[in-house]
Amino acid sequence: MSKQLIVVESPAKVRTIKKYMGRKFNVAATVGHIKDLPQKELGVNIEDGFEPVYKTIKGKEKVIRDLKKAAQSVDTVYLAPDPDREGEAIAWHTAEVLKKKGRIFHRVLFHELTEKAIKTAMSAPEPLNHQRFESQQARRILDRLVGYQISPILWRKIRRGLSAGRVQSVAVRIVCEREREIERFIHEEYWSIIAGLEGEDPPSFTARLIKIDGKKIITPADRKEGEKITIPDETTAKKIVKGVKGVDFKVSEVVKKTRKRYSYPPFTTSKLQQDAINRLRFSAKKTMALAQQLYEGVDLGPGEPVGLITYMRTDSTRVAPEAVEEARDLINKEYGKEYLPKKPVFYKNRKKVQDAHEAIRPASVFNTPERVAPSLSEDQLALYRLIWQRFVASQMNPALIDQTSVTIAADSHEFLATGSVIGFDGFMALYTIAAENNNKNGKKQTVLPRLQKGMVLKRPELIKKQHFTQPPPRFSEASLVKELEENGIGRPSTYASILSIIQAKGYANLEKRYFKPTELGFIVTDFLVENFPDILNVDFTAHMEENLDEIAEGKKGWVETLAEFYGPFEKVLKRVDAGIAKENNKGIATDISCPTCGEQLKIKVGKNGPFLACPVYPECTFTSNFTRAENGEIRIVESPKEEVTDEICEKCGKPMVRKEGRYGPFLACSGYPECKNTYSLKGNRNNVSESTGVSCPEDGCNGELLTRRSRRGKIFYGCSRYPECGFAVWNRPVPQKCPECGALFLVEKSTKKKGQFLACVNKECKYEKLIT
Repeated sequence: MSKQLIVVESPAKVRTIKKYMGRKFNVAATVGHIKDLPQKELGVNIEDGFEPVYKTIKGKEKVIRDLKKAAQSVDTVYLAPDPDREGEAIAWHTAEVLKKKGRIFHRVLFHELTEKAIKTAMSAPEPLNHQRFESQQARRILDRLVGYQISPILWRKIRRGLSAGRVQSVAVRIVCEREREIERFIHEEYWSIIAGLEGEDPPSFTARLIKIDGKKIITPADRKEGEKITIPDETTAKKIVKGVKGVDFKVSEVVKKTRKRYSYPPFTTSKLQQDAINRLRFSAKKTMALAQQLYEGVDLGPGEPVGLITYMRTDSTRVAPEAVEEARDLINKEYGKEYLPKKPVFYKNRKKVQDAHEAIRPASVFNTPERVAPSLSEDQLALYRLIWQRFVASQMNPALIDQTSVTIAADSHEFLATGSVIGFDGFMALYTIAAENNNKNGKKQTVLPRLQKGMVLKRPELIKKQHFTQPPPRFSEASLVKELEENGIGRPSTYASILSIIQAKGYANLEKRYFKPTELGFIVTDFLVENFPDILNVDFTAHMEENLDEIAEGKKGWVETLAEFYGPFEKVLKRVDAGIAKENNKGIATDISCPTCGEQLKIKVGKNGPFLACPVYPECTFTSNFTRAENGEIRIVESPKEEVTDEICEKCGKPMVRKEGRYGPFLACSGYPECKNTYSLKGNRNNVSESTGVSCPEDGCNGELLTRRSRRGKIFYGCSRYPECGFAVWNRPVPQKCPECGALFLVEKSTKKKGQFLACVNKECKYEKLIT
């Protein structure tokens, strides 16, 4: 009997599955996708019902040969790529490649790589899911139509090499709009009054002024339209403080209550990314890479690869009943009955959740972080501990927080003090929200002394505090993932790549862990919003995600969905394309007049970044750097006046002028453009070019080698008689003859392996000497 074949996506899974399925099965890997749309063409026949043209991915020819070889004498193939839409596409393309008369294909979904889960999935294979494949295909074609048809417009209008994406461009827009909110924000001053008080027993505590003459203190945070801030300035604050001097502070009410704080559901993909970013300082990309490793299998002993977590791309909080029972068993044994709810805890999913997979949880809670620690890297262990603790805590009793609110009367002024103490830690014994991690054991407590109604308090001090309203914060990786999820933009599998792409394309940078859009990000976003408002619309993008979900559920056809999108999109493409052809000039228009000729300047993007330029070039050659004011207004940067120096150009005899360039100050011939002689002044303001003390080795040349800088800013060493003599070297010359071949000088070199050393300038000579 011939062996049967299991095809998985990742080579890392092969050994884990072989261990559990035995010798009757061969296991092979596709190493990701094997087919895709071609890189250098659209690859979609729009007129032929959006039929895609799939090509073998470069470098995957050998993988396909190996798959065919593995399937040579096999009648049954089990296709087991990841249990999501991308995995379904890989399964379909693998089936196409291995198609053979009489050969049967089954689809198996491994939601976790444990012996039980693998054998259960193999015992109940499914047919290939055509609807799930069509949903992935529709997404791929949709992204290709947008990316490959808008990007060339950006090349013609702004700069070559730029790209647009159906999801990435919306993410950049969100970042840009938040930055503009910050720029437009006007800080507003307000004050608060805090009383430092003591009861009959310690500790001392503070109370905040909340009412005057029965009227609530209004702050910017709780102000309604038309209301004024109660304490807008220091004068008002001083007046209030003066009004309560010498007045008794008396407890008028004490309210005690116990509040339940419930545990959190197990992780979805986005919540795992957010928590890993906040707690562990992992990027979204790193988090998903580590989670993939934990899912695919880790050696817990010799020949014991075990998948430690369930599939890590999910938007569901659903958990298998047997996993819940296992967690309850552990809680009862390790923490006691008081931590175990009477009934298992199950969590409701949000609306529009696919629910194809369970929440992210440990494959077995008995694989505790302590047990698996010797087999994991530091980062793997940190992420596994987070997943394990979150899941186990999700099945524990709520914490009980004892809260006390004390109202204190001081004549016509009313102050409020609040305190909280954890009466029972419940799930917080194991897991707390990230914001509490700075407190010991994550248990934040504000203790008040024993207070009762009518008690007169000591008043050591009254403090007036100045505050200013703050703009909304920039997005961190965690908060941007949350924003994308809440707006229905992208899917769990795409969040990490979106965050990476917008940085790689130069549209936003992470500064101190927060996204700040670049000038290029603003320019591209403004152009796309103006010309492709639907593509950049958050609601439109979210609606498209819903359409893709409906395709996967069989409620909508993929061709119909693409046709609905492409009709209006094609009209916009033609209109924008015609407008650019009519302008016949790159750049984004501004309302700033050219100081030289009066034309409206345009923003252009060159190799050194964005700049302002006159649209009638070459008739007018005005260009300038620019800045944006806090309100987003574009302002011309005044260029420093050219300074004529005493230096004389050695090529034409005209005076040299001092200028500022990309790499700092430099001298340029005043005879430009007839003479293009320049010298860098960076780090060497007084001497135009630093001498190395080495004579030029060219026959008949009496020049010497000088330190120079290339157009790209790289230092090299060239002859002082350039351009008559073009000799140059990259390594610093040293005035020492080579003892082996007699070359006129040696050069300094450095490698990681050897460190710094001297080498002969003659490439055929192998002389080297370490620099000590």
